[in-house]
Amino acid sequence: MPDNETEGRMRPSGWRVPLAVAAAAAVLCYLLVGQAYGSIPPLPWTAIPTLLLLAAGEGIAAYHTRRRIRRAPGTEPVEPLSAARLVALAKASVLVAAFTGGAFAGTALFLAGRLTAPLPRQDFTVSTGSLAAAVVLLIAAYLLEWSCRVPDEEDRDNGPGPA
Repeated sequence: MPDNETEGRMRPSGWRVPLAVAAAAAVLCYLLVGQAYGSIPPLPWTAIPTLLLLAAGEGIAAYHTRRRIRRAPGTEPVEPLSAARLVALAKASVLVAAFTGGAFAGTALFLAGRLTAPLPRQDFTVSTGSLAAAVVLLIAAYLLEWSCRVPDEEDRDNGPGPA
């Protein structure tokens, strides 16, 4: 029977589901790329800046949201619906980053044994760069989710405010 105090509350993203998503995506892409590598076009490098821009946006949002929730001087309080939307964005980004990171990891693993040819070497570089960008997005998403947490009672009592 669920505890009445925690019933209906949103829980922080864990590490098990994103890890399972990343592992499944890695295996799937390893197998798919292994079957069709000769007939697919080169990997686009545009995934790297796209993931990094998403991570930058979420990192900036995390910084400002944390300041607003902590009621830093010169900030306005966050509306609860806005915070809930940011948490939803962060939770979705965790899964997107896990999936894309796993997919690019599987691709890089397949290409690791074929680095003597120029095209596989280029695709390997793109896939490892995209994997690194997905990890940055994953970190930014967890940071955004963490920044939306309501401070504990003791933090509210000791936080900034009128003296």
